[in-house]
Amino acid sequence: MAWLAHHPFGVDALLTRTTVLTFAVPVGELQRLIPECLTLDTLDNTWGFVAVALVQTRNLRPHGLPSWFGHHFFLIGYRVFVRYTTLAGKRLRGLYILHSQTDKQKMEWLGNLFTSYKYNTIDLQFTDLADNLIFESQQAGLKISVERIAGEPELPAGSPFTSWTQARRFAGPLPFTFSYQPAKRLVTIVEGVREEWQPQPVRVHQAQIAFMQQLGLQEIRLASAFTMTDIPYHWQKGRTERWPT
Repeated sequence: MAWLAHHPFGVDALLTRTTVLTFAVPVGELQRLIPECLTLDTLDNTWGFVAVALVQTRNLRPHGLPSWFGHHFFLIGYRVFVRYTTLAGKRLRGLYILHSQTDKQKMEWLGNLFTSYKYNTIDLQFTDLADNLIFESQQAGLKISVERIAGEPELPAGSPFTSWTQARRFAGPLPFTFSYQPAKRLVTIVEGVREEWQPQPVRVHQAQIAFMQQLGLQEIRLASAFTMTDIPYHWQKGRTERWPT
């Protein structure tokens, strides 16, 4: 059954609300969190990045099935920005998933059956106020509060980015997501296709995220935060290749 975890079919969904907080970590600290087949996607070879993506999905379903067949899930993904060079020599930019969370056990079961994204179910609550988005989970030790404002807020204090334009390069989602099975040295590559992508900067008032603290990183800085709505998204069927020794 292990072959099922290599994304054996395409998936469609509408991402009704996506909010992404990106954290900067020194390259030397972050390298240990990714497998040997990947390299960090960095800023000036100094900073690597971990994104916490909070995504509300609607009508998530296998590709080719009607939208009414789909299900609605809330997903949280903890992803490192990485690069991978294929056996054909093509350089790809994408994400490596450290961990995933969801609000429904059905998504945990399906996610762990068909991917290697390490899902668990949490008591996730989301509040959408006039100008503020609040995400909370007691089980996950998570509380995030961001504010939507007119125009662009200042970048977070200590951010290595010099502008929101530069920060958008690390907002995600990126074209590819990678998984690695070290025992067989198999790399799984999943390509994502989006139709709309207009990330809007937000001001972060609170970012309490237990999983980030558990990574044991000595230095971590909030670098940027964005939100966006109503993105039609398609994940293609995964393809695998054996990473050479």
